[in-house]
Amino acid sequence: MKPVKVGIVEDEMLIADGIARALTELGYEATEPATSYTEALEMIESEKPDILLLDIMLSGYNDGIDLAWKVKELYNLPFIFLTANSDSITVERAKKLCPPAYLVKPFNKDELYTSIEICLHNFATLHQEKKESTENNYFINDSLFVKQGQNFIKVKTDEILFIESDRKYVFIHTLTKKLLVRNTMQNYIDMLGAKNLMRIHRSYAVNLCHVQSINVEMLIIGGHEVPIGKAYREELLNSLRIG
Repeated sequence: MKPVKVGIVEDEMLIADGIARALTELGYEATEPATSYTEALEMIESEKPDILLLDIMLSGYNDGIDLAWKVKELYNLPFIFLTANSDSITVERAKKLCPPAYLVKPFNKDELYTSIEICLHNFATLHQEKKESTENNYFINDSLFVKQGQNFIKVKTDEILFIESDRKYVFIHTLTKKLLVRNTMQNYIDMLGAKNLMRIHRSYAVNLCHVQSINVEMLIIGGHEVPIGKAYREELLNSLRIG
């Protein structure tokens, strides 16, 4: 599993390097810091971070609040404002963006961790329509974030082998592990879309890219035998162009 990737936008390099070290110690992946509006947009395009730490005071004409508006317009990314300036005008400008979190410098490692986790949770709550889904997982770009205990585990959608329904619970089988969440099969299919998952049984949906072999009764995926329901067989075979 890949860790959550945090994009750093900070024009004071000593501070940026300290943030990067703290992120690594906390188990996150940190990007190379961007120091301006333009560099930040280039970093987002090339690095595809999952969340941004965004300093309000940036060098150049456009500041971090201008950048946040552009991020909100172009990308589905949560962000945390970082600033040493907590005056009322700055706060009012920032509030118009409804940021999921806001950190005032100086801050420590524990405060950084708490803000990132709260930001991810708040972003999920704001952007998912189904309450049950927001409590356990959410989707950013090409990754699913699954809540396990107090943390969110990042799972790339192309690493998902299949999902298995057991009444009110869903097992997510990936290339490396199995995760358990309280949710429904249909929520996952709706969230991830037909491109990533296809239902082949009332209790199973699979990633067709990982199918190893198949017959009329079952298929093998990641070394697991998964049954094929009669009601789903024809559509499955057509999707695989078998017939």
